[in-house]
Amino acid sequence: MPRIDAHQHFWQFDPVRDAWITDDMAAIQRDFLPADLQPILQQHRLDGCVVVQSDQSPAENAFQLANADAHDFIKGVVGWVDLQAENVAERLDYYQQFAKLKGFRHVLQGEADRALMLKPAFQRGIGELEPRGFTYDLLILPDQLGYAAELAAAFPRQPFVVDHIAKPPIRAQEIDAWMRDIRTLAAHENVCCKVSGMVTEADWQHWEPEDFRPYLDVVFAAFGPRRVLYGSDWPVCNVAGGYARAIGILEDYLRPFSAAEQALFWGDNAVRFYGLAV
Repeated sequence: MPRIDAHQHFWQFDPVRDAWITDDMAAIQRDFLPADLQPILQQHRLDGCVVVQSDQSPAENAFQLANADAHDFIKGVVGWVDLQAENVAERLDYYQQFAKLKGFRHVLQGEADRALMLKPAFQRGIGELEPRGFTYDLLILPDQLGYAAELAAAFPRQPFVVDHIAKPPIRAQEIDAWMRDIRTLAAHENVCCKVSGMVTEADWQHWEPEDFRPYLDVVFAAFGPRRVLYGSDWPVCNVAGGYARAIGILEDYLRPFSAAEQALFWGDNAVRFYGLAV
């Protein structure tokens, strides 16, 4: 049974490029590289990881692919490509040569146009992914869940995965609107969900494991055992308790699940979704 962290990041910190890492996130205002993560994965009996882009540039792809080439425990890379570019098909053809490049992501959560994913140019790019075997990570906020459901319906053969359970307002303990919309999205069988990034949506200094249970109940019921993936969101999780505390929430939650269901969550689903060689 492979155990995979399906969502983490590496970067060489640049205060201009990485302006999203604000001063209240001082714990991650430094470099985070494969040598920093490998012992953490070993400590938690994880066999590998999928690194996800944190900068929207071709240079980011080159950086992460070089990391993956140098470290066998990096099983996959989720990069970035300009889906609205006229030459997007050509760029995707180029990226097919890299076996560890599994899919792409755009920081949709930060777009002023909340429905950018429904624009014809964006959808034209999405349409080029599935024929080439690429996945797509949906980095969205709750107000974009409805648009994501429309996108998933428009491309029923495209594998999508929602990052960070779409960042519900855990700190405010609000759940109703997110719950309604995540269930609507989960009704599309081509959509999976990364159970990741939750601690940074809670009260960073004062969260308790019970704060997450209502949201976990919704996600596991809506997506079912074959469409949920474990992700740490390391090193971002370091601003709200760190790797061990964040994974502990899920280890405790999964205890009542069967061995087969646990195997799916901790690795098998990630291997299948991304087509990882393990």
